[in-house]
Amino acid sequence: MAMTRRPIALAAAAATALTLGATALTLPALAADSGAQAAAPVLKLKDGTLDWGFKQSFRDYIGASGVTLSDGAKQAENNGAFTFVDGVGTYDMGPHTVDTAFKGGVTFASKHGFTVSISDVKVRTAGGTGVIQADLKFNDSVQNDIDLAKLDLSKVRPGQGAGGAMVFKDIPATLTADGAKPFNGMYKEGDALDAATLTVTAETTTPPTQSPKPSPSTSKPAETPKPQPTKSATPTAKPSEAPAGEIVDGKLSWGVKESFRRYIASGGEVKTSDGAKKITDGYEFPYKNAEFDADAKKVSAGFGGSVQFRYTAHGIDMTFSDVKVKTNGKSGTLLVDVKTADGTQNDVEFATLDLSKASYTVKDDVVLLDKIPAVFTEAGAQTFANDEVGSIYKKGDAIDPVTVALSLDEDAALPGTGGSTGGSTGGSSTTGGGSVGGSVGGGGNLAATGSDVPAGPLLGASAAVIAAGAAVVFAARRRRTVEGDQA
Repeated sequence: MAMTRRPIALAAAAATALTLGATALTLPALAADSGAQAAAPVLKLKDGTLDWGFKQSFRDYIGASGVTLSDGAKQAENNGAFTFVDGVGTYDMGPHTVDTAFKGGVTFASKHGFTVSISDVKVRTAGGTGVIQADLKFNDSVQNDIDLAKLDLSKVRPGQGAGGAMVFKDIPATLTADGAKPFNGMYKEGDALDAATLTVTAETTTPPTQSPKPSPSTSKPAETPKPQPTKSATPTAKPSEAPAGEIVDGKLSWGVKESFRRYIASGGEVKTSDGAKKITDGYEFPYKNAEFDADAKKVSAGFGGSVQFRYTAHGIDMTFSDVKVKTNGKSGTLLVDVKTADGTQNDVEFATLDLSKASYTVKDDVVLLDKIPAVFTEAGAQTFANDEVGSIYKKGDAIDPVTVALSLDEDAALPGTGGSTGGSTGGSSTTGGGSVGGSVGGGGNLAATGSDVPAGPLLGASAAVIAAGAAVVFAARRRRTVEGDQA
């Protein structure tokens, strides 16, 4: 069985969802990789919503009391994401483009004397890419109809919502150059924003006169297709469920290294952001994308969120993000982006994984790789190096095990990976050292509120020095230089 998950563009996914009976329409199955036999229709869209929080760390910084909604916009509880409503627009099944406009505005008022407003929100997509456009006002300066965020739909597949709506969940989003301008370098182009969820419904129209296989009834297909083999525990799938082997949700839990967490807890702090959260034995990272081949026992999965470790007195500031797991039978690799004051190393092959006792069996529509043993690679160990003592870790040292849970059905229950102990997502778990502060507009650092790691001293002495009984812990620049942002 080949890798069953492939990138699906929004346009192709919309056509597929419609032909599966998401509405009462009978439409030709016009996928992006198949030729249309009739002129491609333009569908009118209604009742759209865009669920998007802009950037969680920015909401945390402003606080719920500093957020004002207008023109019908809504906000989830606990200073959560926003919902822009009453979306209308079109979907052109020829070039596969979506153009949808929403009502609702949000204003952020900071106690440091600045305001940022987002309004007149639109989503425009073409194939596997797209943008969120908006009017962006910073104090008295206004940018109209700018591309505020870039969207990556290359690995997003549709789900089905109420009333036949098409739901495109957790679309990765990054900040544009125009969107970064008001923040005076605090955020930059390419920084990760909150994922966006787009929901649209096609208006009921007269079905096209030419269709490859018209159905005699709009309520069910003309003939029942033969059941296909499935790795799911469910023998037959509902139309809205994913095909066998196709991952639709998941999560990863990992604590990095317990001794390192204890060391940071002795006088530093840990901050989670962008959907990562503290759990009992470490941190939980939210699902981004995955491929699963049960026959070959292969998994390739990516997870969002970031975890920042700071111990200011000892010169330590490290952020781990963009966690990936790649497995092939009994072995695997954990890859991580590691950010320090020296820069970011992308896709560091951080640890090797031992899957000799892992099960790739699908149970209740879930694949669970539970507590997979992990050890440092040379590259992973060297991310902790400094000029004075090198790295306290070496290749082969054990780190915390990794648990990956992947779902083949949006309704499947993912197993728990430990109770949350860090409060709301994006909050900090602090033990000594005070909170990260800083003002905006007066030389302060907004990044210190949970976004990018601010510049400053990098990795100083480490837990090994503490364990050796040293009374003085020093800060030092790292000996290694980042080579082309690669591990």
